[in-house]
Amino acid sequence: MTIKSAQFMQSVTDWKKCPAAHLPEYAFIGRSNVGKSSLINMLVRNSKLAKTSSKPGKTQTINHFLINQNWYLVDLPGYGYASISKTMREKWTKMIRDYLLLRENLQVVFVLVDSRLEPQKIDLDFINSLGEDGVPFAIIFTKTDKLSANKVQGNVQRLKNKLAESWEEMPYMMLSSAETGKGRDEILNFIEQINEQYHSSNKNIPNET
Repeated sequence: MTIKSAQFMQSVTDWKKCPAAHLPEYAFIGRSNVGKSSLINMLVRNSKLAKTSSKPGKTQTINHFLINQNWYLVDLPGYGYASISKTMREKWTKMIRDYLLLRENLQVVFVLVDSRLEPQKIDLDFINSLGEDGVPFAIIFTKTDKLSANKVQGNVQRLKNKLAESWEEMPYMMLSSAETGKGRDEILNFIEQINEQYHSSNKNIPNET
């Protein structure tokens, strides 16, 4: 897939205020400070599209970006919020959960996992919750340039081993690096294949421009 345009559309705190659900949508989420915004910017090759920060919790809303006038990329707040109140944490949790469960044109949730770390309970809990709720997702390991390929594969295998305790089939997994561009083609091709299926089955629904 070639990215010809990437346009910020809106930020909302209520999924009901998201753009009309006429286009396929792909959400990106992960533990706070996993490198989500950097990955998004790498995918669209625009270093300023999604706001990046060294401080966890920068993203606090549901952010829609229109890509190629053809699909939505959605930047969601991270989970495992470091420095926010219990009230705000509960508010964000409800906002994210409502979006994931009720947004009808959501095709896939990309769960970002830090490849430098052994399996984290917070990631496993979130992944398992998606499975229990029947939300389609794939896993993207981030920051693979920060350690050796063997160590990356070791942490990937450890996550697979933990998931195998309760999953019969492994979710689709990809490796990425916002620094080197690793995984960009695989992620975009994955999205493109689903887009083709979506648009072929919704030929009578006009595209939004």
